[in-house]
Amino acid sequence: MALTGTADDSKGKNTKCKLLTKDSMEKMVRLPVKLWLSALEVGREDPRRLIHALKVGVALTLVSLLYLLEPLFEGVGRNAMWAVMTVVVVLEFTAGATLCKGVNRGIGTLCAASLAFVIEFMAEKSGRACRGVFIGVSVFLVGFFATYLRFVPYIKRNYDYGVVIFLLTFNLITVSSYRVQNVLRLTRDRLTTIAIGCGICLFMSLLVLPKWSGEDLHNSTVYKLEMLARSIEACVNEYFRDQIQDDGKSSKDQIYKGCRAVLDSKSSDESLALFGSWEPRHSRHCYSFPWQQYVKLGAVLRHFGYTAVALHGCLESEIQTPLSVRLLFRDPCSRVAGEVCKVFDELARSIRNRRHCSPNVLSDHLHEALQDLNSAIRSQPRLFLGSKKARPAANERAEDWRPQKNTSAGVALPSAMSDITSLQEWRGKRVESTERKVLRPTLSRIAITSLEFSEALPFAAFASLLVEMVARLELVIEEVEELGRAANFKEFSQADEIAIEMGFDDKKPCVNGKDFQSHVVHQAAE
Repeated sequence: MALTGTADDSKGKNTKCKLLTKDSMEKMVRLPVKLWLSALEVGREDPRRLIHALKVGVALTLVSLLYLLEPLFEGVGRNAMWAVMTVVVVLEFTAGATLCKGVNRGIGTLCAASLAFVIEFMAEKSGRACRGVFIGVSVFLVGFFATYLRFVPYIKRNYDYGVVIFLLTFNLITVSSYRVQNVLRLTRDRLTTIAIGCGICLFMSLLVLPKWSGEDLHNSTVYKLEMLARSIEACVNEYFRDQIQDDGKSSKDQIYKGCRAVLDSKSSDESLALFGSWEPRHSRHCYSFPWQQYVKLGAVLRHFGYTAVALHGCLESEIQTPLSVRLLFRDPCSRVAGEVCKVFDELARSIRNRRHCSPNVLSDHLHEALQDLNSAIRSQPRLFLGSKKARPAANERAEDWRPQKNTSAGVALPSAMSDITSLQEWRGKRVESTERKVLRPTLSRIAITSLEFSEALPFAAFASLLVEMVARLELVIEEVEELGRAANFKEFSQADEIAIEMGFDDKKPCVNGKDFQSHVVHQAAE
């Protein structure tokens, strides 16, 4: 019997090993396919990524010629590796990021080399015995002050990478000068190779299919306006949709996408504005690009986005107004939301086309929709003030839920005040038994039922948020108009008004909103 059991165990282990081996082989076969599909998806999301990868490959090939070609290798020697490092570090996705890093690296290297020569000259005058001590003290002081300087907000925001390069170059030159005799030649070769690497990066970034941070910031602003409009529209449609017929999953995805595009854009906008400030004026559409005005507009849109998130919170609330009551106000609410979306679409269209928005962007239709909503609410006063007939029914429901005095929990809830008091007591005590864990949600239902809220109060919160959006529209319009004045947008013409009335929109293809953040987050982290 023992031998039979041992044989069965060995067969079971062999079967498990075979299954694990088969599963591992299948994963190894599927892995290349997954990687290939992921690579294709990344390229489809933003074709500019493929172009940037090709530019980096060409730049690295050009800089490798310093090693491959004998005449060039004899000129720069082994210091050609500094050119390769420069291309890898400096060449970024946009021209503004490349300029920012290239200028920082150049200024940091020159300042470090100049200071290192001064320290070397003073160290030689101090004598051989004190030279090591002098170099050590200099390295400590420069390292201390340079690192402390990085905490200054302005330096941290604009020249942090340059300070890092300054610190690295200074230490390499100063410390190596203690053992190397010809420091001047070493420094000259390194500066030459770094200059070659920066030159190749600037050539590939500015002259070969350039990608501008300013254009990305401009397009992302348009994208956020459009996504806010779609999010508000989806919120209102979802609120008045029958949940039994349709779960509204696609609408909720649209709401989440629109809110994330606006609320998660702070670091992206600031980084794009910083990199855009380094770029030359390259567009014929306007005389200048007021990057900080784009940042201000983004801040106003985020504050508006908080109201959109609160509006979405009404959809997820545990206490909901019955659908029959909500349908009484569907038409005026939908009209208000539709007019708000029209305003955002017009603002997005004006920024995309680099023109001022229409003088009638706040039309009379929005005012009429607000008046209709106000009239609809005033026509149903009993819904918001509550009905006396509903009170006995609520009390009966509370009595049905109320446990007896002789129950195991020993809790009596004669009124709403006692309901709340008992809830507070239950929160303060540690639940040890399963019965109490089951009873806690029951108590919360009792408290909510016995407070006798009007069924229309949740809708009142929804309607007040819609009105709040209309009130905040003026702030957004003012920032867009200020952006148009600062960027010298063209004036609104009669042809633009005709195009709006006809519904014609010459939209240009816009990069997916998440692509504006995916590249910038990495650049900002560096």
